[in-house]
Amino acid sequence: MPFRLPASRINWVNSSFLTGSALITVTAVPLYLWRCGFNGFQVAMFAALFLSTGLSITLGYHRLFAHLAFQARWPVRLLTLLFGAAAFENSALEWVSDHRRHHKHTDHHEDPYDITKGFWHAHIGWILFQLNAEPPRDNVRDLEQDPLLRWQDRSYLPIAIGVGFVLPAVCGWLHAGWTGALGGFLLAGMARITAVQHMTFCINSLCHTIGRRPYTTKCSARDSWIMALCTFGEGYHNYHHEFQHDYRNGVKWWQWDPTKWTIWTLKNLRLVRGLRRVPDHKILLAQLAETRRQLSARLAACQQRPLPERLRELLQASDAKLDELAARWVALKVEYAAKADQKIRDARASLAELRRELRQAIELLEMAGAPA
Repeated sequence: MPFRLPASRINWVNSSFLTGSALITVTAVPLYLWRCGFNGFQVAMFAALFLSTGLSITLGYHRLFAHLAFQARWPVRLLTLLFGAAAFENSALEWVSDHRRHHKHTDHHEDPYDITKGFWHAHIGWILFQLNAEPPRDNVRDLEQDPLLRWQDRSYLPIAIGVGFVLPAVCGWLHAGWTGALGGFLLAGMARITAVQHMTFCINSLCHTIGRRPYTTKCSARDSWIMALCTFGEGYHNYHHEFQHDYRNGVKWWQWDPTKWTIWTLKNLRLVRGLRRVPDHKILLAQLAETRRQLSARLAACQQRPLPERLRELLQASDAKLDELAARWVALKVEYAAKADQKIRDARASLAELRRELRQAIELLEMAGAPA
């Protein structure tokens, strides 16, 4: 007998909206484009709303409200709440409550989008079905002190409809009459919502499935530059799970993280402050610890099956080098504890050298074929 989910377990509101918006996007939108075509105004309106709603989720809902990675003046908070609602991903308080539980219980039953329950569940199933009772929203009491967040929570649906559908339809009507209004509703409304939502859903599913784990293997979160391109920089998810309060996800200068660059720009405009960032040495130490764990696993595997002598020597040399670097790090911490200026300068120089050697050791391990 086939498995059937009881109707009472289906979230009919969420299921109807997500299914309906996706169907309209793949049917009505192509039909409109075939019959009416498109112009630069419609492309610009789609792009503007895609960027503003997408960044309102990654910059506002996620890094500002969920992780308190920086502080923002009221215009930034207001705009991210307005355009964040237009992504139709729930109010900020509800979104943050789910996300904080995800970080607290990653890969466990209490994780709302637990990847161990399957890719489909993590991507969208947890929204479509009510498998568990709704937990109390007691993990966002700090945010409930903000009147703007309370207002958005009370008025979420009118804001979402107004900014997400009415605004692009009105702009389209002003530009090209009723044909433009329909185009604004379909392209900058429905199609844009579908794109932003699945961008967010991919962070919950693909970013726990594909990529590397250079900072921690305690959870399934992974770093993927491909996913970073699709998610405004959120694809460096392994780093984020290890250092969740850092305002950066792409911590290296060359990593694609438009959300980080936007926050930095707002700081220079004096609209945000208090950017939290993990010191470089702590990041390298996390990589060192994870590299050592991977190397230990690799060396243990050597006992089970023969390896080429050169590879065995390379692994053992890496292990010895990491031992040396760990010991030097302890000595450096002692030097930093001393307050003499000369010692601090010397320790800083040693730390710079240590960073270079750490990177070389990590590269050596990768050459040796340790798992990521």
